[in-house]
Amino acid sequence: MKDVPFTFELNKPDFIPTEYYNHIKRSLSAMKGQFWDREAYNRLLAIEDIVLYEVYEIKRPEMAGELLHGISIVHPGKVGEEYFMTKGHFHTVLETAEVYYCQKGQGVMVMETPEGDWAVEPLNPGRVLYVLPRWAHRSVNTSSEEDLVTFFVYPGNAGHDYGTIEEHGFRKMVIDRNGRPTITDNPRWSAPDRRK
Repeated sequence: MKDVPFTFELNKPDFIPTEYYNHIKRSLSAMKGQFWDREAYNRLLAIEDIVLYEVYEIKRPEMAGELLHGISIVHPGKVGEEYFMTKGHFHTVLETAEVYYCQKGQGVMVMETPEGDWAVEPLNPGRVLYVLPRWAHRSVNTSSEEDLVTFFVYPGNAGHDYGTIEEHGFRKMVIDRNGRPTITDNPRWSAPDRRK
């Protein structure tokens, strides 16, 4: 990690940073239990453990005062009717916001709070999304042809809580209905026990 101010480029068409410290690849097998159509999931996995999304991290210390940032790339595709998506997460420090800037593609951000509020906001090039503190969030690529590319930034001490979403899912999901993205209730969602 650098100890002086630094710059990097996000060059078209892929927007992969010219400098990064970590490249994460999330494959279909890493998303077990996240898609509603489990038969479609198993059929696709039997053919290939395809990469659904990638993250390029520009690493900084995970501490207050720092800003962690990088690029997220969600590839096009579907499991049954459900579009490829990220795992989605709350922040470990729940009172933490995050900013996303869409560089390329078409998609949505699915969000919800522990109290039951939810929102789905479009992502397209040039659009900035501010995810408020307490809101879990998941990127969904609704394009059939191109990657959904976003630049993200969040506080260094935020942390990631993937477990709550892995166990309970999101209240809403985005599916392809007659060639159009459609928001619907997620049948696999279950309410977390807030007494824990």
